[in-house]
Amino acid sequence: MFRLWARIFKSNHMLKDTVIKNDAADTRTHKIFNALHEVCMQFDLEEPIWLESNIQDFKKHAKTRFTQDSFIEHVNFDYLEIQVIEED
Repeated sequence: MFRLWARIFKSNHMLKDTVIKNDAADTRTHKIFNALHEVCMQFDLEEPIWLESNIQDFKKHAKTRFTQDSFIEHVNFDYLEIQVIEED
């Protein structure tokens, strides 16, 4: 079982959260990208751009924050945080 937790924050308050589950026999990278796509569909967001800082944070902590810099369109929150909470 693979689970990814996504949360949207503004002014240090969580506005939305969701957990995406994936039981597919796929690579970890594909599970992460598929889960992020599902999060964006649920939250009605464009998919963020992975900056080098996001990649490094995710490699170290299995967690990263996407700020306005990662989005082309304006977003009305401070950041979208994703975190892997369970892996096979």
